Amino acid sequence: MSHPSTSHTPATPSDDPVEAVVQYIPVVLPVVGGIMIFLLAMIAVTMA
Repeated sequence: MSHPSTSHTPATPSDDPVEAVVQYIPVVLPVVGGIMIFLLAMIAVTMA
């Protein structure tokens, strides 16, 4: 009997675009949140 391949990891790395973006989410999310808060505050002060 031969040894079956039980490895669940692919031999080649995947080119999934989602996996490429996921590593930047912890940096991008707070930055975009800060920009949104600043813009909303600026709009509120301008309208007041």
